[in-house]
Amino acid sequence: METILSQIDPPAPMPEAPAATTAPTNGQQADYSSSNGRSAAKIGIRKLSIIIPAYNEEKSIGLILDKIRQVELIRNIEKEVIIVNDCSKDGTEQAVKLYSLTSPELPLKYLAHEVNMGKGAAIHTGILHATGEYLLIQDADQEYDPEEYNTLLKPIVNGFADVVYGSRFMGGSAHRILFFWHSIGNAILTFLCNMFSNLNLTDMETGYKVFRTDIIQGIVLQERRFGFEPEVTMKVAKVPRVRIYEVGISYYGRTYQEGKKIGWKDGVRTVWCIIKYGWRL
Repeated sequence: METILSQIDPPAPMPEAPAATTAPTNGQQADYSSSNGRSAAKIGIRKLSIIIPAYNEEKSIGLILDKIRQVELIRNIEKEVIIVNDCSKDGTEQAVKLYSLTSPELPLKYLAHEVNMGKGAAIHTGILHATGEYLLIQDADQEYDPEEYNTLLKPIVNGFADVVYGSRFMGGSAHRILFFWHSIGNAILTFLCNMFSNLNLTDMETGYKVFRTDIIQGIVLQERRFGFEPEVTMKVAKVPRVRIYEVGISYYGRTYQEGKKIGWKDGVRTVWCIIKYGWRL
């Protein structure tokens, strides 16, 4: 395991895009059309960065790392796993260190926040340290299955997509049946997001999102909690000629007793973020 930093300060806003691209307008937009349309072979996808924001996931972090280790990515794409511990109060750090000793074949980068700053902030940190051509966000619990990485990567390696969302509401994959009002709330939030972004997503709140790294590193991100999802969707949608795809995935949701953390206040914040970033852009 490569420990980049044992403690880090709150992440600064995401930097502008690399000099090889057109600088984003107001730090948010860039023209990435120069590489759009090229095949995956020409782009040269060698590495996928897998960002895992973790907070009090002592019991599940080793299980999800096992699944990631066992997955063989298409086109012999390498894996770079970046774990960002958001100041967990349990034994998450010890569990990661133990795993790195027993499974050294899985390349791990470990980062830790000095104070708890939220899932979005942990994702920001992971994005800053990603070195793969593409990056994927993976929750530390077991709600999403790493065996579906190749499903998410297929539109990318075939040369069609810059961004891929994994939808829990399309396709024939397994879905755990849980909360009626959560599903209604998710549909409403996705509908509002589509209105402001002019997209036709079926699942804006999905935990599985894959981004071309230079695109996501060229966007200024501010939301430190669950507002990350609408903010990044709004801002990615405004990148000129960006190609966004959606594929069906399975979903093994948790109850609150099993560790689910999102609540109604996060839903209210999401609505505010949709309006805030929708009107701003």
